[in-house]
Amino acid sequence: MHGEKHNSSVTWTLTHMDIVGVRRAEESISWEVQRYDGWYNNLLPHSRGSVGDRLLRLLPANYGDGVYKALQEPHVPNARQLSNAVARGPSGLPSHRNTTVLAVFFGFHVLLDILGTEKPGCPAEFLNIHIPSGDLVFDPAGTGDVVLPFQRIHWATETGQSPNSPREQTNEVTGWLDGSSIYGPSHSWSDALRSFSGGQLASGPSGRLPRETDGRVPMWKALDPSMGQGGPRGIYDLGSAWGNENPFLQAESIAWFRYHNHQAMMLAQAHPTWSDEDLFQHARKRVIATFQSIVLYEWLPTLLGRHVPDYNGYQQHLDPSLSPEFTAAVVQFLATMVPPGVYKRDPNCNFQQVPGPSGSFPAVRLCNSYWSRKLQQAEDTDVDNILLGMSSQIAEREDNIVVEDLQDYWYGPLKYSRTDYVASWLQRGRDLGLPTYNQAREQFGLEPLQNWSDLAPHLQQQVLEKVAALYANNTAGLELLPGGMLEADGSLFSAIILDQFVRLRDGDRFWFENTKNGLFTAEETREIRNTTFHDVLAAVTYADPKDLQAHVFVWGKGDLCPQPQQLTAQHLANCTPMMVLDYFEGSGAGFGIVIIVLCCLPLVTLFVAWIVAILRKRDFKNLQKKQGCSVRREVAGEVIHAMEWQGPKTDSSPVYIQLQADKVLKVLDGRGSVLRSISLKDHQRVDVILSSNKGNKALLLKSPKEYDLVLLFGEEAERSNFIGKLQGYLEESSLDLHMSEMKEQSLMKRAVTQEQRKKILETFFRHLFAQVLEIDRSDAGELNFESSQKAKESLTCELSRAEFAEALGLKANSMFVDSMFSLADKDGNGYISFREFLDILVVFMKGSPEEKSKVMFRMYDIDENGFLSKDEFLRMLRSFIEISNNCLSRDQAEQVTESMFRASGFHDKDELTWEDFHYMLRDHDSELRLTQLCIKGQWAGALGVPEVFKQNLHNRVSFIKKSKKKGTISEEEKDPNLDTVSHYVEREGQELRKRPGRKVNQYQLHLYTEAQRKKYERNKIQQKIQEFKRFIENYRRHIICVVLFSAITAGVFVERAYYYAFASPSTGIAQTTFVGIIISRGSAACISFMYSYILLTMCRNLITVLRETFLNHYIPFDAAVDFHRWVAMAALIFSVLHTAGHVVNVYIFSVMPLSVLSCLFSNVFTNDGSQLPQKYYWWFFQTIPGMTGVLLLVILAVMYVFATHYFRRVSFQGFWITHHLYVLLYILVIIHGSYALIQQPRFHIYFIIPALIYSADKLLSLSRKKVEISVVKAELLPSGVTHLQFQRPQDFDYKSGQWVRIACVALGTTEYHPFTLTSAPHEDTLSLHIRAVGPWTTRLRELYSPDSLALIGKLPKLYLDGPFGEGHQEWNKFEVSVLVGGGIGVTPFASILKDLVFKSSISSKLLCKKIYFIWVTRTQRQFEWLADIIHEVEEVDRNDLVSVHIYITQLAEKFDLRTTMLYICERHFQKVLNKSLFTGLRSITHFGRPPFVPFFNSLQEVHPEVQKIGVFSCGPPGMTKSVEKACQQLNKKDQTYFAHHYENF
Repeated sequence: MHGEKHNSSVTWTLTHMDIVGVRRAEESISWEVQRYDGWYNNLLPHSRGSVGDRLLRLLPANYGDGVYKALQEPHVPNARQLSNAVARGPSGLPSHRNTTVLAVFFGFHVLLDILGTEKPGCPAEFLNIHIPSGDLVFDPAGTGDVVLPFQRIHWATETGQSPNSPREQTNEVTGWLDGSSIYGPSHSWSDALRSFSGGQLASGPSGRLPRETDGRVPMWKALDPSMGQGGPRGIYDLGSAWGNENPFLQAESIAWFRYHNHQAMMLAQAHPTWSDEDLFQHARKRVIATFQSIVLYEWLPTLLGRHVPDYNGYQQHLDPSLSPEFTAAVVQFLATMVPPGVYKRDPNCNFQQVPGPSGSFPAVRLCNSYWSRKLQQAEDTDVDNILLGMSSQIAEREDNIVVEDLQDYWYGPLKYSRTDYVASWLQRGRDLGLPTYNQAREQFGLEPLQNWSDLAPHLQQQVLEKVAALYANNTAGLELLPGGMLEADGSLFSAIILDQFVRLRDGDRFWFENTKNGLFTAEETREIRNTTFHDVLAAVTYADPKDLQAHVFVWGKGDLCPQPQQLTAQHLANCTPMMVLDYFEGSGAGFGIVIIVLCCLPLVTLFVAWIVAILRKRDFKNLQKKQGCSVRREVAGEVIHAMEWQGPKTDSSPVYIQLQADKVLKVLDGRGSVLRSISLKDHQRVDVILSSNKGNKALLLKSPKEYDLVLLFGEEAERSNFIGKLQGYLEESSLDLHMSEMKEQSLMKRAVTQEQRKKILETFFRHLFAQVLEIDRSDAGELNFESSQKAKESLTCELSRAEFAEALGLKANSMFVDSMFSLADKDGNGYISFREFLDILVVFMKGSPEEKSKVMFRMYDIDENGFLSKDEFLRMLRSFIEISNNCLSRDQAEQVTESMFRASGFHDKDELTWEDFHYMLRDHDSELRLTQLCIKGQWAGALGVPEVFKQNLHNRVSFIKKSKKKGTISEEEKDPNLDTVSHYVEREGQELRKRPGRKVNQYQLHLYTEAQRKKYERNKIQQKIQEFKRFIENYRRHIICVVLFSAITAGVFVERAYYYAFASPSTGIAQTTFVGIIISRGSAACISFMYSYILLTMCRNLITVLRETFLNHYIPFDAAVDFHRWVAMAALIFSVLHTAGHVVNVYIFSVMPLSVLSCLFSNVFTNDGSQLPQKYYWWFFQTIPGMTGVLLLVILAVMYVFATHYFRRVSFQGFWITHHLYVLLYILVIIHGSYALIQQPRFHIYFIIPALIYSADKLLSLSRKKVEISVVKAELLPSGVTHLQFQRPQDFDYKSGQWVRIACVALGTTEYHPFTLTSAPHEDTLSLHIRAVGPWTTRLRELYSPDSLALIGKLPKLYLDGPFGEGHQEWNKFEVSVLVGGGIGVTPFASILKDLVFKSSISSKLLCKKIYFIWVTRTQRQFEWLADIIHEVEEVDRNDLVSVHIYITQLAEKFDLRTTMLYICERHFQKVLNKSLFTGLRSITHFGRPPFVPFFNSLQEVHPEVQKIGVFSCGPPGMTKSVEKACQQLNKKDQTYFAHHYENF
C-alpha cells in the first residue's frame, strides 16, 4: 500500500462516494466522517496510520542476522540481570515536576489509542528470559532452570525475508489520535459499543459504566495473577481491547466513555430532531478533538516538561507512522513513574482505606490489581474515587527506578502468573530490532556516549559499574532502553516522544486545528483548545469543578486535597507471589481413560461380536434341531436325572441314568445319546459308595474293568430314590448290592476317572507295542514314566468293547468290532486282556499273509464250522463297507460277492474253505503282507509306536507314473523332501485305466512303478534360490502391484510429512508438535489414498471385464479380494498411526497456551489473553474432527472385527450389515476433513475418481438386482446340498468357473451371498449347488423343502448379481491343468468339466490338452450330484481329456485290515466291471488323502514337454495349503513349473 500512487482528486472522489455517501443523507453531517480503521486519512498512501500498518523505523534494524533474529545472550546481557542492574531501587521518590498519577495512566490510555503491538506473532516465536540461579523472586530455591516465556509480537509476513527487507512489526490499532481507544479500531467494533439510541455508547444497568462484555467485542481477558480468576465477568466493552488491564487505566477509559455520552446528551437537548447517527457523529467528532487537544497541549508538555511546537497546518507528505523507538521509549518512560499503589478519595478529600487480605491499607496495590475482576465489579463511584485519588497523588520520580510491582510482579505471560516488566521490555526492544543508545542519540542530534561516567553522574557508582560490566565496558553496545532510562535528564526519551507526537499532529488530515478539513469553525477550535482534562472530569464525575485542581496532571503546592504521603511498597499489602499454571491439571485421569476406551473399542466390538456369534450359533443349532424330537419324551419315566462328576478339573454335566432289563446301566446325555453303557452281566455284586457329608448328595458306582461312575444329586432324597430303584433293579437281576460310606472328598479321590483310565490304557498300549515290536522297556515307559504299581495296573487292565472300538476308531456296535472282539475274547468274559490283545496283534504285525487271511476267515466264520458261506462273506464285506458310511447298498454288496466268487472260479460253491478264501486273495499278497491292525491316532501317536510303524500307518494310496524300467529305485523313495511316499507297488504292467476297444494314446498313464533314473539334486541353497525364483515368477504381477501401491503410499506419506515438517505455510504447527503432525498428516494422506482406491477392488463388474483384456497380463485381477484385505489391513495400521498422532497432538494442544493455538488454528481460536487452552475432551468430543474421528474409530472397529474370518463364517449377516457401514465411513471421512482444522480438505483429490468408478459399477449391479429371476427347479440333495436351477437372464454371458451373488427376499433379508455356477456356459439355465453350512444357507434349504413349497405354492424367486470372474476360469490357458476340489469347493469344477467336454465334443479349438480332476471328499455320498456330473463327463469324453481321481478320506489308514479288504474289493470290482465299487464311476477311487507331491512329480514325467502346469484348488484352507506347499516344493527344482490358483471356502 505504501507504494501506491493515485491521482489525488480521483482518490478523494472515491473516498467521498464510498465512505461518506451513506452518511450524507444525514443533513446535519456536513463534513467527511473519519473512518474508524484509519484508512484514507492520508490520501496518497491510503493505508498510512491504518490498522495493521507497519511501524516506521527511524534507524536501520539491529538484528543478529540483519533480518529477523533478535540479539540474545551472549551478544547482549541477560534481560533479568540487566533489569536488576538498571531499574532496581527504592520506591517513594516523588516526581521532579509533581506530575500526578492521573497523568501517568492518562499516558497509558493515550498509548492504547495509538499503539497496539501486544498481539503475538504467528508462528509463535519465543525470546524466553532465563532467570539467574537464586533469584529472590523467581528462583528462590536456586534451581537455575526457571525460564519466563516471552513471545515475539506480530510482524508483517512479507518482511524479514532478506537483509534488504528486515522484519517490521505492525500496529494493530490506528496510528492516529482518533479516539480508537474510545470507539474501537473498526466500524464493527464501534457498532458493537453503541446503543443506537440518542447517539450514546451502550452502558450497563447503572448508566455510568460500560456494558460487560458478551463476546461480540474481542476484549482482552487475561487471568488475574493474584486471584487466578479469568473469563469475561467484570470485563467491560471498551474501545481498546486492553482497557481493562488495571482499575486505573480502566477508570481513564470509562471517563472518556462517560464524556461521549455527556456530549451526546448535550447535543440531543440542543437538537431534539437529530437522529442517533447525527448525535453520535457530532459527539464523536467533538470528543476526538477534545482528546487531541488535551494530549498535545496539556498532557504532553506536563509529561516532558517541554513546550510543544506550534501547529503550522497539515503536512500531507509527512509520515506520522509510529516508530519502534517511540514504542519502547514511551512505555519505559511512563513505567518509571508508576507508583506501587493508588489512592482513592471522595470530593471531600477523604482518602479511603482499602480492605486487604490482612487488614486495611491506605491505597490499592498495583500488583494485586492487574485484570482484577473484584475491583471492576464494584460500584461506579469507585471509578470517580480512583480518578480523584490519582489527581491528588504525585507519581514516582522520572528516573531509572521501577517499582517492584512492575519489575517483579507484572502479570505474567502464558502459564506464569508473574514476570519482570522491565526485562520483558528489554526483550521487546530486541524483538523490535531497536538501535543502540548511541545510534539513537546521533539520530536526534545528541552527543553519543563516550564514557560510562557521563551517562548518569547522578547515580551511585555501583549501578554504572554493574551495567558497564554486563556490556563488557563497551559503550557502543549499550542498548537504547537501558541507556535512556539511566540518563540524568531523559533527553533521548523526551526527544523521541516529542518527535512522534508532533508528527502525529502535523500528518493527521483530521486534526481538529486543520482548517481545511471542515470539521470545526475557528470559534469551535478555540473552545476545544480551552477544554482541559479538568473539565472532562468535572463533567463525568460526581465531583464539582472546585473539588479538583485546575491542572489535574500536576499537583502544585496549595492545591486541593494533598496526598497523605508518598506511597512506598511498605505501606501496602504484599504482592501475591508467582504461581505456575498447569494447563493439564486434573485432566490426566480423564485423558488416560479416553485413550484406554479408544484402545478398548476393538475389544468391546469383539465382545459384541462374540455375543452375536453365540446367539447365531444357538439359533443355528435350534434350526438344525427343529426337526429333531425331544429326548425327554423318548426317555420320560424311565430315567433318573443327576449330574456326572468327571474329575477335579472338569465341569459336571447333566446326565440321565437308564436301568435296562439286560443287566446294562446306560448313561445318556441331554439329547438322549448314549454316553456309555455299564454291563453288569459278569458282576456278582455291585459296589456303591455314598458320601456322608456336604448334604449326602454324592454316589460312586464302581466299575472294576472300566472307569467309575460318580453321580451328584440335587438333594439326599433324590439319591435315596435312585438307590431304592437300583436296589430293586439288582434284586430282579439276581445281583448283590454292597454299600459303604465315606466323606465326599475321599470318595472322589478313590474314584477312577475317565482321565485316569486313559492313562492306564496309554501304559497298556505302550507295553503292548513294546512286546510285539521288541522295543526297549524304557522306551515303553515302564522305567521312566510309571511306577511298578501303575505298570501292574496296566498289565492287569482289560479293555471293554467300547474301548476296543475306540482304539480301532470305530463304533462299538459295528459288525467289524463285533467279529474282531468275539475272536480276540477267548475267555468270553466280555473284556480283552493284555494277553488276548497281544495274541491278535502279533498276527497282524508279524504274521504271514496266510496267517492274516486265516484270522479274517475265523472272524467271519460265525458258526465255526470251518466254512465261510456266502452270507458270512457278505457280512464280512458289509462290515468293511460300514466304515465308509454304508456307501454301498446291499444289492451292490451282493453283486461284489458274486463277482469275486465267479472271478476265482467258485461260482458253483456256496461255501469256502480257508484254502479257497486264501486263493481268492492270491493277487493281493503284497497288500496282506503290509496289513496291520490300525490303532487310532490318539493311541498310535502318543503311545510309543516306533517311526517304522508310524511310517506304515501314514502310507497313502498309489499315484500315477509312466512305466519305468524294472529294478530301479524310485526318486521319491530317496528324496527326503518328498513326504507321504507310497511303498505300495502295483503289479508291474497293470494299467491305471483301460477301456475296451479304445486306442491307447500318447498320454496313457500307468500306476506308479520304479523310477528310471535318479535326478540330479541341488543343494539346499540352490533349492531356496530356485524356490524364490519360482515364487517371483508365480507372483510377479502381485509383487509389482503391491510394491507399486506401497511405493505410492510411502510417497504420499513422505510428501505430507515433509510438507508439514519443512515446507508448510508458517503457522508454527511443526515446531509445536513435530512428531504428532508428521505422523497424523502423513498417515491421513495414506488413509485418504487407501480408503479411496480400495473401492476399485470391489468393482466386480469392472474386474470381470478387465481380466479379459491385456491388462490381466500385468494386474492380478483374481487377487482383488486378497488385495482388498491387504489394503484394508494397511489402512487399519495407518488409521491407528493417525489416531496415535492425534493423541499426541491433543495432549500438546491441551498444554499449549491460547496465544500459540490462535496461530495454529486462527479460524477456530481468537487470542483474547485468557491463555487457557481447551481441555482434551473439547478436542475429542466438541470439535467436528474429534467427534467424527471417534465415530470413525467405532465404525472401523465394528467393520474389521465382523470382517474377520471367524465372525464372517459364524455370522455372515453381521458381516454383511456392518460392512455396509462403509457408506457412513466415507461420509464421516469427508466431514472429518472438511472442517479444515489443520489443512484444507484433500480427501476429494483421492476419492472422486475411484468413487465415480465404484458408483458406476454399483449402479450396474443394482440394475441387475432389480430383476427377479424365476427358479425352474429346486431339489434337496444328500449332505445338506440344495440344487437350484433358474432362468438365465437375457444377455447373461459367463465363462465356466465364474461366480454370482444371489439374494432371496423370501428369507426376510436382502443380503447377497456368493456361489459358483455349476452350469456350463452352453446350457440354457443356470444352476447352483449350495451346501447348508450356515444360517442363511440352512434357511434357504428349508425354504425350498417340499413341505415349505407345499405351503407357499410356488418356487420363491431370486435376485441375481454377476457374473464375476476369478482364477479358476484360467484353466483353459494351460496345456495341462490339475483341478483339486475339496468339500463344497468342487462347484467351480463342475462347470469347468462340463464346459471342457462340450467344447471337445464340438471340436472347439482348445489349448488345454489334458485335465486331471482330483476330488477329495469324506464320502462320495456327500456330493452324489457331482458323481452324476462326472458320470455325464465320462460318457461324453471321447477324447480322453479328463482324468478323474476320487479320494475318500473318511476311511481308515491305507494298510489297516479293513481298508486293505475294501481296497481288494474295489480293485476287483473295477477290474471286472470297469467302474468303482463306491461311486459307480470309471474313475479311480482311493482311500485316504491325496499325496500331492508324488502326484505332481509324476506329472512331470508323464508330460515332459509341458513347461507350465496350472493347478487350481478350491476348498478348505488346509487342503489348499497342502496343494500350495506341494507346488512350492516341486518348484524348487528346475523342471516343470506349477502355477497355483486357489480359493478357500
